[in-house]
Amino acid sequence: MDDTTPTTRNTTADTPKPRLTISWPVFGASGLVLLALVAFAGLMPDRAAATFTTAQSWVIERFGWFYVLAVGIFLVFAIVIALGRHGAVRLGADDEKPEFGTGSWFAMLFSAGMGIGLMFFGVAEPVMHYAAPPPGTAGAPQSVAAAREAMIATFFHWGLHAWAVYAVVGLVLAYFSFRRGLPLSIRSALYPFIGEHYRGAAGHAVDAFAVIATILGVATSLGLGAAQMNAGLAYLLGLRVGEDVQVMLIAGVVAIALGSVLLGLDGGIRRLSILNLVLAGALLVFVFVSGPTLFLLQAYVQNTGAYLADIVGRTFRLHAYEPSGWLGGWTLLYWGWWIAWSPFVGMFIARVSRGRTIREFILGVLLAPAGFTFAWMTVFGNTAIQMDMAQGGWLAAAVARDETAALFQFLEALPLSAITAWVATLLVVTFFVTSADSAALVVDTIASGGAEESPVWQRIFWCIAIGAVAAVLLIAGGLSALQTATLIGALPFAVIILLACWGLARSLREEADARAGTLPARAPAAEGWQRRLGATLHRPGRGTAERHLDASVRPALQAVAEELARRGGAATVVDPADGMALEAELPDGRRFTYAVRLRPIREAAFALGGARQAEASRHRWWRTEVAGAGYDVFGWSKEDVIGDVMAHLDRALARNGR
Repeated sequence: MDDTTPTTRNTTADTPKPRLTISWPVFGASGLVLLALVAFAGLMPDRAAATFTTAQSWVIERFGWFYVLAVGIFLVFAIVIALGRHGAVRLGADDEKPEFGTGSWFAMLFSAGMGIGLMFFGVAEPVMHYAAPPPGTAGAPQSVAAAREAMIATFFHWGLHAWAVYAVVGLVLAYFSFRRGLPLSIRSALYPFIGEHYRGAAGHAVDAFAVIATILGVATSLGLGAAQMNAGLAYLLGLRVGEDVQVMLIAGVVAIALGSVLLGLDGGIRRLSILNLVLAGALLVFVFVSGPTLFLLQAYVQNTGAYLADIVGRTFRLHAYEPSGWLGGWTLLYWGWWIAWSPFVGMFIARVSRGRTIREFILGVLLAPAGFTFAWMTVFGNTAIQMDMAQGGWLAAAVARDETAALFQFLEALPLSAITAWVATLLVVTFFVTSADSAALVVDTIASGGAEESPVWQRIFWCIAIGAVAAVLLIAGGLSALQTATLIGALPFAVIILLACWGLARSLREEADARAGTLPARAPAAEGWQRRLGATLHRPGRGTAERHLDASVRPALQAVAEELARRGGAATVVDPADGMALEAELPDGRRFTYAVRLRPIREAAFALGGARQAEASRHRWWRTEVAGAGYDVFGWSKEDVIGDVMAHLDRALARNGR
């Protein structure tokens, strides 16, 4: 039984919005870990800083190879799935259309994925690599060779690998929820392995790890944003730079984010995302026009080609024959950061990608944001490097002194610096708000076991909690403490993502086999075709769908359970609030699960507010889908359902060897 929902179903057509949707095992486990971490960092900051440093060195030394291998697997997996036979599968019903237009979709992908990071590292990282090149660079620091290598390394850290992590997690969530009718939660990836037991302890553990990783990953980004905001305000207004000021800035921006949370996705995140994209695009165009325009066009093409030419070697490069601290200080921290962010960004892009095909989803998530990121890094990074080359190395020295002020030092050397500095600061604020807003919505969904709707106060709580974690870790050890916490928190979740990839591949293969007819489903009796046609055309409310479960599905599952018991097996019919399931142990000890789930079909799926939410509720209807197959059994008779159970049992026995 799922602890996040009541034990009895409401058989009315409209289910009242729950007052509380928290999954207490997930909330308790993740809350205790985060509370212990925050208490340790807050009460013993010096000891915490030393512990974080030791832990970071240990993880990099022992598990650096694992991070490199895992991220490489994620990229290969995403490409193979997108270009293979499963690419045409739609994330939802076969006839569903995307909920958001392409422009809005891309804006939300960009803002939720890397907004603050691009503002922070767009100038700083290329210049830092240029001043201190990665191992193996054929050239001295601040040379032409160092400039080329700096851009390739920056592209590598911000390119396809990062978005592959997000794409894989988002695809797993979208497929199992929108295609298979499971909750929109990380735990649903366990269904191919353990069936209905994904609702139990294993599922709670997976979701708890996801909550921890997400909060730590987002807290790191908020720490970067606060530091850069402080630097911008210091440049513009002479505001003092200090961690106490940055904590106050975190508090202020979290307060702004609460207003966006209250508006919901259509009212808050989407509008902020579009504003972010417009402002970022304007700043990008300004620097492109003000800087060495022709050189930037040439550099974009050359940087992209050099990155793609060496992508395989860099993907698996560990510097095993020439050990150095560079890999741990750059690549591994980035990989840990992307993995920690993946529950947040993955779930967010899943929520806004319903109705798209797998190929469209993966290629869109991989290529569109990465292409924009490459353009951003080229325009800002190459302009900064050329500026440093032409003007005696002053910018590299300024970045070495304070990387948080790199963007503002850079803009000062261009025309209209007073205006562009304000635009940059506003962008940091809006990216900050978007990250906190989106993260609160996503963490609330994970901690609620995939509930699509929850009380607003829960999202407010998570928004405040994320800000508090960022503030305390920032005080305890600065950005280094935030990065270390992210790297450690990402390690167990990387294992979970690998298992999720396996489960997704297995489910896609089963669906393809069923569609090809190699594992045919038991069709209902032909003589009832008029009744079936009427049921197919009907759009039942929840109450009608639940009455069908009680009238046809429950008797069918109970009949199969009784027959299995008579033949030496054991079976139980479980009754979660979102459907019904038969959990059986066959006489030879093998396990078998058959579940039918209620799935709403409605206008939009993410935190709609006010009148829009009421309208969406009026226009929803419900399917009674077979879990793992995705077809609707509404209108089927008891005998039809029994036949379908037996067909699924035959499939399970055929897969495992009869």
